[in-house]
Amino acid sequence: MEASARAGHAGSEPAQTAELYDFMVVSNRLPVDRCSPDESGCEDGWRRSPGGLVTALAPMMTKTDGAWVGWHGAPDETLAPFSHGGIDLVPVQLSTQDIELFYEGFSNATIWPLYHDVIAAPEFHRTWWDSYRKVNKRFADAVARHAAPRATVWVQDYQLQLVPKMLRELRPDLKIGFFNHIPFPPPEIFAQLPWRQAIIDGLLGADLVGFQRSSDAGNFMRSARRFLGASVKQQQIHVKGSDGQTTHIARAQAFPISIDVKQISELAQQPEIIERARQIRQDLGNPKTVLLGVDRLDYTKGIRHRLKAYAELLADGKVTVEDAALIQVASPSRERVEQYRILREEVEGTVGHINGTYDTIQNTALRYLHHSYPVQEMVALYLAADVMLVTALRDGMNLVAKEYVTARTNNDGALVLSEFAGAADQLKQALLINPHDIDGLKAAIMKAVHMQPAEAGRRMRSMRKQILHHDVDLWSADFLAALEEKVIRDDS
Repeated sequence: MEASARAGHAGSEPAQTAELYDFMVVSNRLPVDRCSPDESGCEDGWRRSPGGLVTALAPMMTKTDGAWVGWHGAPDETLAPFSHGGIDLVPVQLSTQDIELFYEGFSNATIWPLYHDVIAAPEFHRTWWDSYRKVNKRFADAVARHAAPRATVWVQDYQLQLVPKMLRELRPDLKIGFFNHIPFPPPEIFAQLPWRQAIIDGLLGADLVGFQRSSDAGNFMRSARRFLGASVKQQQIHVKGSDGQTTHIARAQAFPISIDVKQISELAQQPEIIERARQIRQDLGNPKTVLLGVDRLDYTKGIRHRLKAYAELLADGKVTVEDAALIQVASPSRERVEQYRILREEVEGTVGHINGTYDTIQNTALRYLHHSYPVQEMVALYLAADVMLVTALRDGMNLVAKEYVTARTNNDGALVLSEFAGAADQLKQALLINPHDIDGLKAAIMKAVHMQPAEAGRRMRSMRKQILHHDVDLWSADFLAALEEKVIRDDS
């Protein structure tokens, strides 16, 4: 980081009073949430926020002399840059209308369902798109103002797909990477988006566009060819200017994200967390089998499919409340969006029906927890659970699956994993399922419940080996190393 007394850069505001950074991460949200001073983990009114993106990037950011650009979570409030937990933070101001149109609207009611294979119907509104463009420009301006000459900028996720091109136009000296944490749809689905060309064009402002799976990178390159007429050679996309000449080459590659393996492994071996796991089982009545689901309350996670399968197993007598218990953690998500309110009502109605039908005085069939929990409690839940259920209908990665496997330091337990989650590409020894196939899901659950220790150990050792050798540090290092690679131009 350099204190700047330099002149402003072309296309950006003067930077005489701004700190300049050689490395910057850009995401919709900063990695902090507001908190009360008397709350645990609260420091100067802020605490590290939960979520996969923060979990993945915060360890790397504390080791670099860079800054994180994002919204701080409060609408209609302007904050100056500040530091927290060893990370310099550059807040971007969003209004109440921005939240409604850019975030709840275009990001989460247009792009999110479209990119998740239209599990829910996306909505297309021009006012949402106008807001999306304006907010992306605000983010690009903030980065241009604080980026040192030839800095490296890593833009994150679907809310900011226009930032790479905007940033290239403002600051052509920058090295720009983009990582898409959610799936990228095939061209046949992406074709529905009225602003498909602008989105592809925005992403192609990056030198490197990263995806969770090779199939996502392939979908993106096919869309670039189909909707922009781009020349695609292997993983390189030749971006042409208005004169038809190649201005730069963008690359599209898969970089499967991972977790902070060291943190989860150490927590899983702490005596107080092991004791907490024992207490959780005791509070459930010490059933033979504890099953666990951990998700944001989102229609992409397949929670309704999971509950349907479990209810049928109870109805069939394959599992009983005396011998088994399911814990479903469903953390609150986008509760102002109508589809999410409807989903919550449906899930809570199903939970009530299952427990009303099968509970006894001593035993509960399903323990439903509509909360977010600190990582220590999550690791205790992972240790308490014999079977982990990940039944996503579509998921970029699913870090919960990787956290569960990492926490099983004794190489026991079983993972039932949707083939439509990115994690299925790495965790091939899980019991892979199609969540739409309820009978197949039920069969996989019963196989997990009755799996012999030798087979469970063999599968878990294989999955743990994969994750232990591919942690979040390797993910970020691989992406940034690829971003720095020289591109050999071949315009023939």
